[in-house]
Amino acid sequence: MKRLLKRAAVLAAVSVGFAWGLPVWAHHSFATYDRTKTVTIKGTVKAFQWTNPHCVLWVVIQPPGGGEPQEWSIETTSPGVLTRSGWTRHSVNPGDKVSVVFNPLRDGSHGGGLNSVTLLDTGKTLTASFGDSEKPELK
Repeated sequence: MKRLLKRAAVLAAVSVGFAWGLPVWAHHSFATYDRTKTVTIKGTVKAFQWTNPHCVLWVVIQPPGGGEPQEWSIETTSPGVLTRSGWTRHSVNPGDKVSVVFNPLRDGSHGGGLNSVTLLDTGKTLTASFGDSEKPELK
């Protein structure tokens, strides 16, 4: 009987551990981004969200030819990865004029996965290899 209880306890522990790990496996892929294309936009930072699992940069641009300003959402890697590369939560701030290079969303909506952002006032470029094993760098 004790042996059966031990086996049941081990099986329960393994099952709980497996279930706990499922959210990590369920994490979204990078398939939403067209990694064969690169887009560059210039605009003004609306916000920079420094949160897990990915930081997000919102940039407002004036579309070519005029029209209503457009808000773009550019996703990058986690705060931990960015921190190890020299980024801080204040590397990009609302009101900053920026040039952003990214892989666009496949569905054509206003967003993508960040490759780099250049602060136009200082010329400083911050890079983030979104979705690659390569670590982002601060230039």
